[in-house]
Amino acid sequence: MGSVLNVSDAPTVRVFIAGGSYAGLSVAANLLDLGQGLSPRMFQQPYEHHPNLPRVNWDITIADERDGFYHLIGSPLALADAEYAKKVWIKFQDLPGLQTPQIKFIQASVSSVDCEAKTATTIDSTTKVASTHEYDYFVAATGLRRVWPVVPQSMTRKQYLLEVEEHIHSVASAQHGVVVVGGGAVGIEMAAELKLVKPDVKVTLIHSRDKLLSSENLSDECKDKALELLKEAGVDVLMSHRLASTTKAETANGPPKYEIEFTNGHKMAASVVIMAVSKSKSTATYLPSSAIDGDGYVKIESNCTFSPGTPNAEFHLCAGDLTKWSGIKRCGWAMHSGHYAAQNIHKFVLKKHVGQEPKFAELQEVPPMIGLAVGKTAVASGPEGTVFGEDVMQAYFKHDLGFTICWDWMGLAGRKEDETD
Repeated sequence: MGSVLNVSDAPTVRVFIAGGSYAGLSVAANLLDLGQGLSPRMFQQPYEHHPNLPRVNWDITIADERDGFYHLIGSPLALADAEYAKKVWIKFQDLPGLQTPQIKFIQASVSSVDCEAKTATTIDSTTKVASTHEYDYFVAATGLRRVWPVVPQSMTRKQYLLEVEEHIHSVASAQHGVVVVGGGAVGIEMAAELKLVKPDVKVTLIHSRDKLLSSENLSDECKDKALELLKEAGVDVLMSHRLASTTKAETANGPPKYEIEFTNGHKMAASVVIMAVSKSKSTATYLPSSAIDGDGYVKIESNCTFSPGTPNAEFHLCAGDLTKWSGIKRCGWAMHSGHYAAQNIHKFVLKKHVGQEPKFAELQEVPPMIGLAVGKTAVASGPEGTVFGEDVMQAYFKHDLGFTICWDWMGLAGRKEDETD
């Protein structure tokens, strides 16, 4: 090998990414930059490239069950506003920043990964045909499986728009009101967005504990402020009400009506009952048991690689919600960990081809923190304390529940011309 590789001599490295959401797309977007000798788009400082390996040709396969990227944070609004719903599901072929021969998207689920052989098997979503993919590096970024209506269950944009439309119609015509069961982040945001978009609909949030966000390790100040903002947004809130039963009442030919009973004897009626109390499940069933803990989370080192104990652990990385790591599962963390995984794959490639010892990008412990949109305002809480207001909404979510912030940070429209090193 000469002192400097010709661009045509750049190695081709195969990366298989399971999951095309925040973490998976962040890995791909940042790898593209690194392969061109640029600093990764999410990196705050210039990235030091090795003069003997200025370029890497990537052969990236991204497998996802959906036909596009869905902005998960936008779900509460997407399920209340049809125009917004159209904006937040973008088919993979319509993401300008990822249209390159170096990336191939397949709509498929990953059924198994053989870490020793470095092969992944996928099942095509349409044909149900199995295919095997060889890779040099594998990234598990399939996240957690969440139930309806926390996320739409559709796998195509077309089906999703029908699913959302049906839901929006049912809540808009809810003459007996809408009841949202569950005072976690999802329930709070869903109730508030619904009230914001459909101010005439009576919206009631029900929570079984005496504080909202009871399953999160957040301050009482944050939990109390969330309740206050929810009430200010016009949502009725029933605390310490545990659901006992929901029975569909007989109605002659009018809209549906549900009789709701609580363990404390209280009863009420509603036209629509939204369950926002789901326990998210790991999607990592395709990985060997050595790679995951009892709850299905992937055991990783601070450089995102699988912990020792799985064959070829250093060629397998995990980013996003599937990681067994501290902190509340958030999309900011998913993008951040995906960006670190991309840097570290590049560092492994440098080690192999030019012998440079890697100085890895290392994940730090994450304290409990949250940003919560509550109608027109937001509350944010972390180690520095709790802040709230319309300015917090602007800073954390802008005007579109974080869509523009995420889109720009991942560079899904492409790398801006002025982003040179």
